[in-house]
Amino acid sequence: MTTEATNGDRGARSGRRPGQSGAREAILSAARTRFAEGGFDKTSIRAVAADAGVDPALVHHYFGTKQQLFAAVVDLPVDPEATLRRIEAAPLDELGETIIGSVVAVWDSPAGPGVVAVVRSILAGGDSSLARTFILDVILERVRARIATPDDDGRARVALVATQMIGVLVARKILEVEPLASMPMPDLVAAVGPTLQRYLTGEIDTAAP
Repeated sequence: MTTEATNGDRGARSGRRPGQSGAREAILSAARTRFAEGGFDKTSIRAVAADAGVDPALVHHYFGTKQQLFAAVVDLPVDPEATLRRIEAAPLDELGETIIGSVVAVWDSPAGPGVVAVVRSILAGGDSSLARTFILDVILERVRARIATPDDDGRARVALVATQMIGVLVARKILEVEPLASMPMPDLVAAVGPTLQRYLTGEIDTAAP
């Protein structure tokens, strides 16, 4: 491949890893460290590539976008982009119902057990910094940007949404608390959606005591 040849030609000059042997694992290791230490926004594909000793084009070749790279780092079995696009397309006053409906649809899909396995790993002592970055910087950051105002940056609001969603996931898929565990999705959306909507756009008191 041209990329292999280019990387090999540059290796003598720049120290980049010759060929692709072990490159994917090196990229994942470098990305895991970068994301954990600097978060999603402050991590760049170029920086990850430099740490891994490869050309940035090789990172894109293996993982695509930075968001897809992050999903690979946390071993997420689905690409979150489709869910995020659906949430972004929702009217502002339907965000709460759209978020719970879209996310639960993933949990209840064939990919759901893999998502639950990731959550179990985190709860059992996995990297909480990566989990926090994924929830707040990857999943909910676009929502926060939509609801932010000059007087409210929306960070407390999306954090409240995160607590609600994590609680529903643990109760429905890990602890299997009934009747929540077997509740039909329309009923779950109707029950939880308004609470998420209030967190996002309603009146909440976020002032410090």
